[in-house]
Amino acid sequence: MRSCRLAVVSVVLLSASTAAAQAEGTIQTAVALQWSNPDGYERLSYGNHPLQFGDLRVPAGEGPHPVLVVVHGGCWRSDIPLDYIGRFSEALTAEGVATWTIEYRRVGDEGGGWPGTFNDVGAAVDHLRVLADVHRLDLARVVVAGHSAGGHLALWLGERHRLDDVSLAGRDPLKVAGAVSLAGVDDLRRALADGVCGDVAARLVGGTPGERPDRYALVSPAELLPATVPQHLVNGSLDTIVPDTFGRAYADRASSVGTPAGLTLLPDAGHFEVVAPDADEWATVRDIVLRLLP
Repeated sequence: MRSCRLAVVSVVLLSASTAAAQAEGTIQTAVALQWSNPDGYERLSYGNHPLQFGDLRVPAGEGPHPVLVVVHGGCWRSDIPLDYIGRFSEALTAEGVATWTIEYRRVGDEGGGWPGTFNDVGAAVDHLRVLADVHRLDLARVVVAGHSAGGHLALWLGERHRLDDVSLAGRDPLKVAGAVSLAGVDDLRRALADGVCGDVAARLVGGTPGERPDRYALVSPAELLPATVPQHLVNGSLDTIVPDTFGRAYADRASSVGTPAGLTLLPDAGHFEVVAPDADEWATVRDIVLRLLP
């Protein structure tokens, strides 16, 4: 695996079938949320709350292994757990990457929202320091990838080491090598304005942008630009849950402040093709992740 500093925005168009035909063939939410979490992981706690755990998959070989932290989506809501993204993690582990698929408290869980959700995902990443020796993990080669609301959290995890608020970001954040947002909600203000996930972004942060602008400045990736680690955004052009305009706008904003983010647009993909190992888009997504690992 080789280092990749994404210096320019790259837009990848993979086919040219009609929009109507694409829409009919996309993976629906009800189908994706029935995907089971494949065996082959060790479930480990990173805290004392029942939801503070992760599923660790380690590839064969002596290591030390590069690590992909995987953050599931679901509009930050308590009723959508990590199971559906287990297939994604399993497929990356088959490529020689240890995957740490994390669960965390969400809106609707006791302690979820502000700041618990952010505390949890940060603690889960930092827990890799505890796991590294026993499981032969290379802490210099850690990348975070998240889907949907998890894409928001992945981009935030890439930049939290810059935050002065230790009650939010932790005292000694593990700096990661890159962040991948897969159909990610990368701008919380825009999510509320466009009705993405309804009003859950405001419930996550504890108020609207007008009420808590200080909090949005700390946790909305679009407001944390310019970035300090390489970022890549992957969006499906048929995504009706998080439209690809999110990725386009974020990439434009990143470029305007001097830290361009990679952007891959998948014209035949909806919201879930970006995390489906059996989708036609899988090779593209896989290669993006592997290129970010140093």
